[in-house]
Amino acid sequence: MQTLTDTGDNLVKGISARYGLSYDAVVHMLIAVNHGGGSMAQFNCPELGGSGQWMRGGMTMVGDMFNNGLKNTVDNLCNELANLLSANQVFPVIPAGTPGSAQWWPTDLGSPFSSGAQNNIRYAVFPNRLAVELNGQITIYDTLDHQISGVSQQQGSDTSLTFNSQWGNISVNSLPLISQPTDTIIQPEQQNFAQATQAPIEQPVNNPASDQQAQQTQQKAVNNIINTQGNVLPFSVAETLEIIEKLAHLKELGALSESEFNTKKTELLQRI
Repeated sequence: MQTLTDTGDNLVKGISARYGLSYDAVVHMLIAVNHGGGSMAQFNCPELGGSGQWMRGGMTMVGDMFNNGLKNTVDNLCNELANLLSANQVFPVIPAGTPGSAQWWPTDLGSPFSSGAQNNIRYAVFPNRLAVELNGQITIYDTLDHQISGVSQQQGSDTSLTFNSQWGNISVNSLPLISQPTDTIIQPEQQNFAQATQAPIEQPVNNPASDQQAQQTQQKAVNNIINTQGNVLPFSVAETLEIIEKLAHLKELGALSESEFNTKKTELLQRI
C-alpha cells in the first residue's frame, strides 16, 4: 500500500467519500496522476471502468467509451488530484538520488539537460551520459557523440528503448554501459514513491568477457552512426575524423580487422 503523509491521507479519505470510490481506488488514481507529472495519467481501475487515460485540458478515455458521465467523473477526479499534488505534501519526502525520488538519478551526474517519463520508464540526459529507470531499475549509458533530444519506448511485445539524436533514431542498447541495472530494486505493479530502497554499491570487477562485450557494443554504436538514415546524410570533416578515430581505437582493441577498418574508413571519406 502506498504510504501517504497525514495530510495526504486525510485528503484522500475526503475525496473517497465525495466521489463514492474506495480509498484504494483514489490512491491508485493519485499515483497515476503523480506519474504523469500532474498533467496526464494512465490507469487501470475497475471502479472507473478499467483501463483508461486522462490528459489535463485534453481527451479522457475510459473502458466504457460511450459513458460520458464516467468520463466527466474521471476528468474531475484527476483535475482535483493534480491540484492536490501541486498544493500539498502528499507523499513523504525522499532524498535525491534514491529510487522513488523525483530526482531518481545518481547525484554525481548533476542536473540533467532534459528529463521525462513514458509508461514505466523515466530518463534524464546529462553531458555524455543517459540515465534510464525502467521498472525501478536504473542504468547509466555513455552517449558518445549523440545529441539526445528524447527517449521513447516501443509498444506491444517489444518494449525496447530508442532515442533521437542528430544521427536519427538509435537503440539505447547500442550505447556502451557505464553501470548495469541493479537487481535489488523490485517495484510492485503500483510504484511506491514514498518507500526508498537503497541500491547496493557495486564494486568494479575485471571481467574479460564484459570487456569484449563492451567492445562489441561500441562497434555496434559506430555502425549505427555510419548506417543511420540510409547513408544519405553527409558528414562534416570534423565528424568524419572523430568517427575514424573511434574506429582506429576499435582496431587497436582487436574488435575490427585491418580490412574492416579500411573499408569503413573509405566509406566515411566518401561521405564528406
